[in-house]
Amino acid sequence: MSAQQDRNTIADGTAGVIHAPPAVAPNPAGPKEILAARARALAAAPEAETAGERIEVIEFELSGERYAVRAALVTEIFPLTDFTPLFCAPAFVLGITNLRGKIVSIVDLRRFFELPSVGLSNLNRVILASDGVMEVGILADAIAGIVSLPVAELQAPPAALTGVREEFLTGVTGDRLALLDLGRILADRRIVVHEEVE
Repeated sequence: MSAQQDRNTIADGTAGVIHAPPAVAPNPAGPKEILAARARALAAAPEAETAGERIEVIEFELSGERYAVRAALVTEIFPLTDFTPLFCAPAFVLGITNLRGKIVSIVDLRRFFELPSVGLSNLNRVILASDGVMEVGILADAIAGIVSLPVAELQAPPAALTGVREEFLTGVTGDRLALLDLGRILADRRIVVHEEVE
């Protein structure tokens, strides 16, 4: 499939694989060992990014604001057609859905980031993300598409930004596109605790 076809698939909200994560064997380690391994991976110093480097990101909307995540950890995007609420779960867990026989938990980042909540519509999409250990669906109000983002355009998060979002923000572009650290979101203890409950 061509790069243009990939962009069209994401833009119209139909399910389509972007980068499938490598298959991993079942991990017998307990939650503490899993968290420790992920923390070490996140702490590993990345290679220096050159000024001319660009990264592929998925741009989406949350509560009227523009966000993006790296496409490398996104495996699929699909419409939110049906889900089952989990009343004993944290408020930011919208519920679970059955994706071709696989149960996927859906996280509402609007509540996780304490953003204004808006109702669900036929524009809502679920961004399925995986780091090879944790897999979760992230609710988006709408998908803008795939963007090739120049790394040099990323600026430090605004000093006035506080709260949960500050922990997961990699940077912001001049036109107010906020790049989230998807790997850190997937490794967050609150999401892992939910996974253990399930």
